Amino acid sequence: MTTLPYIYRWDRQGRKGQPCELLIRAKAMNSCLVRFADGYTMVTSRNALRKNKPQST
Repeated sequence: MTTLPYIYRWDRQGRKGQPCELLIRAKAMNSCLVRFADGYTMVTSRNALRKNKPQST
């Protein structure tokens, strides 16, 4: 499985700290559509995302 590029920062719907990917970015209200590893999607603020740092081995 590929590494998802973002981490969800906010404690909404029990998703805090979970990796996700950005599907659609909107200019209105700084919103975006994200998808989590289990296939769940949600519309949220882009402020809720942070870059996923690569794991060093």
